[in-house]
Parts: sequence; structure tokens; C-alpha cells
Amino acid sequence: MRSAFGSTFDVPDGYLNTASIGVPPAAAAAEVADAVRRWAAGLDGPTSAEPAVATAREAFGKLLGAAAAQVASGASVSHLVANVAAGLPVGARVLVARGDFTSLTFPFAARGCEVTEVDLEDVPSAAAGHDLVAVSVVQSADGRIVDLDGLRAAGVPVLLDATQAVGWLPLALDWADYVVAAGYKWLMAPRGSAWLACSPAGVERAAPVAANWWAGEDPWDSVYGLPLRLASDARRLDLSPVWLAQYGAAVSLPYLASLDLGAVREHNVGLADSLLAGLGLPPRGSAIVSLELSPEQASRLAAAGVKSATRAGRTRLGFHLYNTAADVDLVLEALA
Repeated sequence: MRSAFGSTFDVPDGYLNTASIGVPPAAAAAEVADAVRRWAAGLDGPTSAEPAVATAREAFGKLLGAAAAQVASGASVSHLVANVAAGLPVGARVLVARGDFTSLTFPFAARGCEVTEVDLEDVPSAAAGHDLVAVSVVQSADGRIVDLDGLRAAGVPVLLDATQAVGWLPLALDWADYVVAAGYKWLMAPRGSAWLACSPAGVERAAPVAANWWAGEDPWDSVYGLPLRLASDARRLDLSPVWLAQYGAAVSLPYLASLDLGAVREHNVGLADSLLAGLGLPPRGSAIVSLELSPEQASRLAAAGVKSATRAGRTRLGFHLYNTAADVDLVLEALA
């Protein structure tokens, strides 16, 4: 058990795979376990998870600088992005970063949009003339960070995927039309939780591709019969919640929102850059490190107990608040 930033985590030495799956605070894991116990005993009712859904929604907004009414709650990034894509006319021009995560880009291609890929550093300068720019704040494959100031100055509608950023990178994204993120990575929530923060204009433009009773103005008055009566705010894009995921998110997200994320970034990036320095590589200023390793080196990492991932042909390591210098040393020793 490790202690970090006022919480405890049952995370093993060498766990550097947060960019794939975040390890929850012990309190979040306990909350989910208790929810499973209540489920098994038939103790929860249909409305039991509603406070958790509201708590997680509010905390997600706080992490980005958005009000709870601007946040839609769902289960995956791709579904939430599909609401944005469906609101665009067929043939709309969408700019994306080359090699970005497909849960962000596929919904636009499937919609029939004219999707253009450019290198990440060229996204701000290429934005003009497009109906939407859709880009990850931090690239999943290698941890590169988009130029947010340049993108904001471009004056084009923007959808940001903050899945690999929110939870360790301080963000003030109230200027963006949409900000989406999955909960099971740096937010350390269970899989099956995701959120989409929308500007007022963004809510108007999005199309609810999976309209359902939970997205009603009054969900319990929207269970049966027509006419369509969706919420007037971002909740019109909601999916009926995955209860167990929301129980965990209602602990993890408020915990993160209470932290000094500047200190979290300094901790995470400090560890990542110290690993790069130990390998004779320049700092990159990201919590994600991507290394070109031989199969033999990758095998040595695994044998040493280092948990990592292979993305775009390289070994990906991610440092979060529960990691320590001992994890860095473990990697350096394995690669020495």
C-alpha cells in the first residue's frame, strides 16, 4: 500500500501503466466493493446511484472550469464524441492530429465528414477554414501536448479529448466548445464512466444520438411515452449511468478536484523527466514517456515487474501521483 497526496493506493512497485488503466484510491475501490455487496443483497434501489452521478458530474466540471449543467455523463469517449459528430452536416470539414486516438477521430469519419490529418504541431496553424478541430490535449501514444494557446487563438470550434490529461495536468478549458474524457485512466475511476463538457453553443449544435429516458428534463417523468422531452442543458446527451462506475467516480474525481494539480503535474513530470535524464534523453514535460526499446529490453522491463504498454511500436510508461523515484530506479536498473 502506498500513500500519496493524502490518499492510499494498493499499487504494486513498477506500475507505470496509468495511461492504460489508472489505479483507484483505496477509498474509491472500497466504495465500489460496497456497492457490489449492496447489489448482491438487493439493498439498492433505482435511484440509489443518482447522488454519485451528480457528484462525479460536478467534479469533472470543476477539473476543467465548467459548471455541472454543462457536463454530459456517459460511458465512453466514442459515444460522447458521436453526439458532436452527428450535429455536423455530412461533408463538414474536421481537422485532426495525425495518429490521434481513434475513439476521437472515427466518429467523424463514420459520419461522412471530410477529415484532414496534420502533424500535431501544425494543428493550430491549419485550423482556419475548418468546421471543427478535434484533437487530444495529450497524445495517447507518446505524451506530446497540443499547443492549447495557439488552438484557442485560431478562433475555430474545438473538441478536446482530455482523457490523457485531466487528472494530472491543470486545465482551464472553458473556452473550448467541447471537452471529453474517459474516467478509467488518470481520473482513476472505473471503466464505464466518461464525461463531455459543452459550451452553450456546443449543446445546441450536438445531436443526441442515443436519446433516452435518463436524458430527460425530469428523468422519472420521461420513462414512458412521447413526445420527446430532453433536458435543456448538457444532460440531454447523457446515457443511463453505469452504476458501479459512477460509485467509484464519485470518490476519485472529487479527490482529484481537491488537489493542487500544479503539484501533481510537477510530481508526475518530474519523475518522467528524471527517467529520461537517466537514459541520456532530453526532458519532454509530460507524464507519459515513450521509449524505443528492443524486444530484449522490453522483456527485461517486464521481468523486473514494470507494468507498461506498447503503443505505436514503442514502450509507453506513465507516471501518476502514486508513483515514486523507486519506480524510476526500477526501470533504469532493468535497462542498464
